[in-house]
Amino acid sequence: MMDTDVDEKSSLLSGHESYNESGTRKVSGERRKAVIYEEALHMCGFGKFHIFLLFMCGWAVSSDAIEVLSVSFLLPAATCDLSLSSDDKGWLNAVVFLGMMVGGYFWGSLADKWGRRNILIWSLLVNGIGNLGSSVSQVFWLFLICRFFSGVGVGGSMPVVFTYYTEFQHKSRRGAMISLLATFWMTGNIVAAGLAWIVIPREYLSFYSGDFIFNSWRVFVALCTLPSLTAGAMFVLMPESPKYLLQKGKEQDAIAVLKQVHSVNKSSKPFQLEFLVLSEEDIEGCSNLKICESGFYQKLKSTSSQLIQSTLRLFGLSLRRTTITLLLINFSLAFGYYGLFLWFPELFNRIDKYGGSFCDSKSGNSTDNNTICQPGNNVYIDSFLTSISNLPGNILSIFIVERVGRKPLLASSMVLSGLSVFFLWFVKERWQSVLMSCLFGAISVVGFNMLDVLQTELFPTEVRSTSFGVQTAALRVGAILGNVIFGLLVDTYCAVPMFLVAGLLAFGGLASLILPKTTGIDIH
Repeated sequence: MMDTDVDEKSSLLSGHESYNESGTRKVSGERRKAVIYEEALHMCGFGKFHIFLLFMCGWAVSSDAIEVLSVSFLLPAATCDLSLSSDDKGWLNAVVFLGMMVGGYFWGSLADKWGRRNILIWSLLVNGIGNLGSSVSQVFWLFLICRFFSGVGVGGSMPVVFTYYTEFQHKSRRGAMISLLATFWMTGNIVAAGLAWIVIPREYLSFYSGDFIFNSWRVFVALCTLPSLTAGAMFVLMPESPKYLLQKGKEQDAIAVLKQVHSVNKSSKPFQLEFLVLSEEDIEGCSNLKICESGFYQKLKSTSSQLIQSTLRLFGLSLRRTTITLLLINFSLAFGYYGLFLWFPELFNRIDKYGGSFCDSKSGNSTDNNTICQPGNNVYIDSFLTSISNLPGNILSIFIVERVGRKPLLASSMVLSGLSVFFLWFVKERWQSVLMSCLFGAISVVGFNMLDVLQTELFPTEVRSTSFGVQTAALRVGAILGNVIFGLLVDTYCAVPMFLVAGLLAFGGLASLILPKTTGIDIH
C-alpha cells in the first residue's frame, strides 16, 4: 500500500473538468492521488541508480578539478616552450577562474531553459575542446585563450552537475550525498597530480614535426581532456532531471523518469503514481485544469526583479553582517588557497633546481637557463604528496563536524593554514617545504568544507541560491587576484605574497567567529 509514502495533504482527485474550492479535480468518477515530488523520490527508494548517478556526477566533478588544477603541474615544463615569465604563469593560473565567472552566468541561465542534462553535456564538451586546443597551442596568447574557454566550460558544469544530482536526492539523505559528491574534487586533484608524475618527466613521449612541438607536458594536457569528454558522452545515456521536467510542465515525462529510477533501484515500495506536483502549495492552490494536469504551478515574477530583490535582501538589516562576513571569508580563503596551492609545482621545481626554500634568492624565473625547463621527478612526487594531503582533512571534517561545530572548525582551519604559510618562508630544506605544504593542504580543505555547509545553513531558502552566486563571485575574484599578485611579486618580493596569504587566511578565520552558530539548528 501507499500509506505513509504519500503525504496526508495530497489531494484526492475525482471528476473530469471541474474543481472545488480547495483545488480538488473531478475526473469522471476516477479517484487519483496527487503525489508531492519529495514523496515520489521516497517511493523510488535508494539503490543502483543513485550509486551510478554518484559516480557519473562524481566523474564530472573530478574532470572540473583536473581542468582547474592541471595548469599548475605543467608550468615548470612549459616555461621555455612558451617563454613564460612569472607574470604569465600567474595569468595562466588565473584565467580559468575568469572563464568560470563568465561561464557560471551563461550556462546557469541556459540550464533553466534547455535542461540540466543538455547543458551538462555541452559545458563538459566546451571544457574538453578548450583544453584540447591548449595542448596544441604553440604560443602563449593562444594557450591563454584556450584556457579561458576551458574555464567557461568548467563554470557551467560545476554548478549544473550539483543541481542535477541534488534533484534526484530525497531530503532525508540529500546532505550526506552532496557531501560525498564534493569529495570527488579531491579525487580529481589526485588524478591530475598522479598523471603529471607519470607523463611529464617522460621526454620520450614527445613528438616533433618541423616547427610543431608536442612534448610530454602537452601530452599531459591532452590526457586531461579525457575526463570531461568521457563524462559529457556518458551523460547522453542519462535521463533529464525529473524536477526540471515537472517545473516545465512535462508531468508525464517526469513520471516516466521516476519510474525508471524506481525500476533500476528495484525498490520494495510500490510505485502508484499518476499525478505529480512539486509541493503542497501546488495542490492547495490549483484552480486551472491545464496547470493542474501538468503538475506545474508557481507564481510568475520577473526574473530580473526577483534577482534584484533577493540580492538587496542579502544586504538588508537581518542578513547584512552574515553576507559581508562570508564575502570576506570566501575572498580570503580563495586568495590564500588558490593563490598558493596552484604555485606549489613551480615552487617545488625551483627548490629542486636551486635548493633553499620557496623564497630563496636563487629561485628566480630564468627562461634562458635550460635546467629549469626540465623538471625532475622529485617535483611531481612532491606535488602528488601535497595533493593527496587533502584526504585526511576531508575525512576528519566529516567525522568531527557535528561534534566540534562548523564555526570553530572554519576559524581554526583558516588560522592554522595562515600559520603554516607563514612558516613556509622560514624553512630551508626541501623536506621541510614539502611537509609544510602538505600541512597546508590538509588543514585548508577543512575550511572549504565548513564554508560549504555554513553557506547552506545561514541563509533562508528564498535567497539561498542568490547568496551562493554572490559568494562564488567573491571566491573567484579572490582566486584571480591571488594568482596574479603572486606572479607579479614572487621573483622580486616573495615574502610579500607569502605574508599576504598568511595574513588574509588568519583574518578570514577570525572574521568567521562573528557568524551565527548553526550546529543542531533547523535551517529556514
